[in-house]
Amino acid sequence: MSYIDGFVIPVPAKNKHAYIDMARKAQAIYLEHGALRVVESWGDDLPKGKINDFFTAVATEGDEGVVFSWVEWPDKATRDAGNKKIMADPRMQPGPDLPFSGARVIYGGFSTLLDTNQK
Repeated sequence: MSYIDGFVIPVPAKNKHAYIDMARKAQAIYLEHGALRVVESWGDDLPKGKINDFFTAVATEGDEGVVFSWVEWPDKATRDAGNKKIMADPRMQPGPDLPFSGARVIYGGFSTLLDTNQK
């Protein structure tokens, strides 16, 4: 079964297009280092929760939206090796114009339990 890296990212609405540009560049690097698929999604139907929701999870501020992103890998070993290369890749070093707050990003790796595309 595949392995998934998941991300929840607060992005100011005014930076949406800058985020898309950055994500396109990163997508190519992830695929180059073994990822099978990279998906970036802008939240447009996010209900406010009574206790928690996507907005409170990443402590959105002002007009920030929420990006839900995931990277699909063939397996955890490929992900671990790929992530080492990605983090060392100079193209992935954040510059001063990062279009979101990296300190409030939620991320983690997930072992697949069920996938309708895999047997």
